[in-house]
Amino acid sequence: MRTKYASFIKTLRTKRGVSQSEVAKKLDISRSSYIAVEQGIRELTLGEFEKLSEILGTSLEDLERGEFPNYEKYKQMILAFLRLNKDLTKTKLAKLLYLSDFGWYYSHLESMSGMQYRKIQYGPVADTYFRLIDEMTTNGEITIEQTEGGAMRITETRGGAKIPLSEISADEMRLIQKIDKKWKGKKTAEIVKFSHQQMPFMFAEPNDIVSYDVFTQENPDEIY
Repeated sequence: MRTKYASFIKTLRTKRGVSQSEVAKKLDISRSSYIAVEQGIRELTLGEFEKLSEILGTSLEDLERGEFPNYEKYKQMILAFLRLNKDLTKTKLAKLLYLSDFGWYYSHLESMSGMQYRKIQYGPVADTYFRLIDEMTTNGEITIEQTEGGAMRITETRGGAKIPLSEISADEMRLIQKIDKKWKGKKTAEIVKFSHQQMPFMFAEPNDIVSYDVFTQENPDEIY
C-alpha cells in the first residue's frame, strides 16, 4: 500500500463504523501499527491488503485506486435510463451504463459514477451491477420479469419513480439522453457487439478490469 491510500482507508473505516482497534485485531497487528498505516507511514503486506479489503467491504481494485465509487449515483443512472424506456433488458441496461461512464470519461477524464468495469462474456459490466440490481429489486425500486425468450426485463416501479435524480448533473443527463436516443429500439445483441468492438474490451483479458485510460484513444465516432 502506498501513502496516497492512507486517507481513503481511514475515511472508509470511519464510514463503516469500525474502530482502529477492531481492524488491527482482524489484521493481527498492533493498534499502533495500524495507526501508522492510516498515517501513510507503514505499508501493508499483500496478505494484509487483501484482508483489509474484506474487512472494509470493498474490492481490491477500489482499495488500490483509493477512490469511492458513487453507488447512489449509479443507481440513479439506472433509474434515469428506465425513465426513458418502458423497460430494458438487464444486459442492455448494463451496456448503457458502461457507455455513460466511459463516454463521460472520454470528455472529462473521470467516469460518471466512479465504477470499475470488468470484461465478461456479454461485454464490460460494473463489478457491483448485479448486486445493486438485486438491492433495488428488494427495495421495491425496480421489478425484473423473465420473458419467454429468457431475457430479464427491468422496469421502474412507482416507488423508484419517487426517487429524485439529484446526483446526476444537467450535462450528465444530456449525455445519458444522447446515448439512450442512439440505442433506443436497438436489440440487446447490437449494443453487446458494439461494446465488444471498443478498445477497453478488446485490450482486456477475460474477467479483468477494463481500462478507462485506453478509451481516450477510441475513435470519436465510436464513443457511444
